[in-house]
Amino acid sequence: MHISIVIPAKNEADNLATWLPRLVAWGGYQELIVIDDGSDDNTADIAAGHGAIVVRHPQSLGNGAAIKRGFREASGDIVVFMDADGQHQPEDIPHLLEEMETTKADMVVGARDSSGQASKGRHLANAFYNWFSSQVAGQKIQDLTSGFRLVKADKFAEFLNLLPNGFSYPTTSTMAFFRSGYLVRYIPINVQRRVGKSHIKPLKDGARFLIIIFKVATLYSPLKVFLPISLLFFVLG
Repeated sequence: MHISIVIPAKNEADNLATWLPRLVAWGGYQELIVIDDGSDDNTADIAAGHGAIVVRHPQSLGNGAAIKRGFREASGDIVVFMDADGQHQPEDIPHLLEEMETTKADMVVGARDSSGQASKGRHLANAFYNWFSSQVAGQKIQDLTSGFRLVKADKFAEFLNLLPNGFSYPTTSTMAFFRSGYLVRYIPINVQRRVGKSHIKPLKDGARFLIIIFKVATLYSPLKVFLPISLLFFVLG
């Protein structure tokens, strides 16, 4: 397998300096790509110093835009997406790869437990998103918003035009894979609390998560959205 690792990063120099050496020490990849999404620190220099191919956005275009740019630059059959904030452990990549090879999955996602959430409120919100998206997709979704995932490049390419430029590419890709009948598997992972401030805005991006779920549902399973609404109005009428 030709493996490419894609890491979107914005002002993550300190975090990258901490965990990139562990990724390089593992070395089980053919390509490491870091998308510097308009950073004003030395994120690009740290990444390049560890042998990464660095693609720079002169201004921030959003996490999803960085993911799409990184995917277009990647040449691997398997693409590994990781966050730059140090939450994801490079040592978990072999476990995800083994799961993909064993089960022939099209996507393998690192599923966090409650200890990996930034706060109790974030944990409750993610639990709701997981439940709601599971109802729409008709499949058990263990971690809708995890940014740590392996994908088969040819399958992921089918949905590139659906991905938003901001948050949340994990939500869109998960829903699209499930509704297209592709095999998605989950592997429990331990994550570290991020150092520094998260770029996610709970209220604004929470609303976006719900909109994304509805958007994918209307594309792949419109009756799941419109039939209950129609019945509600019929009963009220």
